[in-house]
Amino acid sequence: MKKVSIFLAPGFEEVEALTPIDLLRRAGAQVTIVSVQAEKAVTGSHQITVEADTLFEDMDFEDQDLLILPGGQPGTNNLKACQKLRSLLADADKKGKLLAAICAAPTVFGDMGLLKGKKATCYPGCEEGLVEAEYLTERVVTDGNLITSRGVGTAIPFGLSLIEQLFGKEKSEEIRKSIIYGH
Repeated sequence: MKKVSIFLAPGFEEVEALTPIDLLRRAGAQVTIVSVQAEKAVTGSHQITVEADTLFEDMDFEDQDLLILPGGQPGTNNLKACQKLRSLLADADKKGKLLAAICAAPTVFGDMGLLKGKKATCYPGCEEGLVEAEYLTERVVTDGNLITSRGVGTAIPFGLSLIEQLFGKEKSEEIRKSIIYGH
């Protein structure tokens, strides 16, 4: 079973978190919603509160196949300020684990120096945060172990791309058809 963690901080963008969670669970991934704050209830940027499965300090991340950062503000800044998350991401990147971020959240990777020499995308206006990356305007950009996407409107292609990375193109296509997305 593929294991995925998605990190919620106060002010996260709800659609960018819940869409990948939903799609990945449909595909058969074990997705754990992780709060980076002291309590499990995390309120997003549009005042929707989501109950995380666990707190960061109670989670063992060793066997996770994919780590996801939703965007939103101030959610992205709160993720960026979380030192324990930054340490986890740096370690996971060194091990070549899949790391994904959408909207403003790819700037967390940029701030950490993870995008140097990589292709990436983000929400329009956040490009400067993709430090030393080649900025592309595609809906989803995968370069090595890093997957980035642009925003709420790209949450479904982002989720489908994550499924493809974990389970292959056939499973991604199966889920795409099941949700009546695209062609």
